[in-house]
Amino acid sequence: MKRILLSICIATYNRAEYIGQTLDSIIPQLDDDVELLVVDGASPDNTADVVQSYADPRIRYVRLPVKGGVDQDYCKAVELAKGEFCWLFTDDDFLRPGAISAVKNAISAGYGLIIVNAEVQDKKLGVILEHQRIVIRDNKSYAPNDMERLFVDALSYMSFIGAVVIRRSIWLSRKQESYFGTEFVHVGVIFQKPLTEPVLVIAEPFIIIRYGNAHWTSRSFDIWMFKWPKLVWSFDHITQAAKMKICEREPWRNLGNLVTQRTFGAYSIKSYRQFFLTVQAGSLWKFCAWLIATCPRKIIFVLYYLYSRIRGPECRAVFDRCKRESIYRA
Repeated sequence: MKRILLSICIATYNRAEYIGQTLDSIIPQLDDDVELLVVDGASPDNTADVVQSYADPRIRYVRLPVKGGVDQDYCKAVELAKGEFCWLFTDDDFLRPGAISAVKNAISAGYGLIIVNAEVQDKKLGVILEHQRIVIRDNKSYAPNDMERLFVDALSYMSFIGAVVIRRSIWLSRKQESYFGTEFVHVGVIFQKPLTEPVLVIAEPFIIIRYGNAHWTSRSFDIWMFKWPKLVWSFDHITQAAKMKICEREPWRNLGNLVTQRTFGAYSIKSYRQFFLTVQAGSLWKFCAWLIATCPRKIIFVLYYLYSRIRGPECRAVFDRCKRESIYRA
């Protein structure tokens, strides 16, 4: 039996509507040394029927007895994988032609971690929102002692697990369980300590991300205001200056961030009651947080527009993104 070089590991839950399209983008690229492993977290829909309809010996489908959560299920997929490398791919996005070939070339060049760039499209795949998530012209490599530069350059994009291709032995040798529940176990595995092998970021956007279709969209306020910054600031070998380039330690304390989250539709009076009724903060701050949560989004939208014009180009870019995404969600 031929040695498996690469396992494309998909952890899925309730994606019968989308996963067939994802598999259709991957299967034509499979070689004899590449397997496709789908780990299903006990989906109650017909995900099993969709996956098992593909009669291809290179596809393995494993149904778990209970839903473990995204972190646990991806770890289970890596554990079950037969490949030297694991591509932790998503269950509703797409691979462009040539993606697997490009990754195999990077593996042959001696990289232990490969980050694959992506194009972002709207949920219906009719509009391109971003041509490249990481805007670079050429591939970028990072030495094992250059983790902080990788952290600054690529961490925000690496919150997307589908970009990550990692040597399986690296993953299995590192702590995993302590990152369960963070929603970003892959980031914890990668950055918990320096790597011993070089890293490559592939400039070509070989992935198409279907924006706005994530299971966690309804929990985005909790994730981006609490879980993500807590994880980012947990890495002791990364300097505070580098961490600040990714996010503040407690971004929820910044009222401007609450305005942004309200503009996105992620922050509401429900969020205020859930997170801020007992939080240690001044009465004036709490009043402002309450006011933002209860203010109609149309008014917040106008206020944020004015705020973005005062703060400069970077803030204006965020506003334009909010405006665009509000249209696509409608």
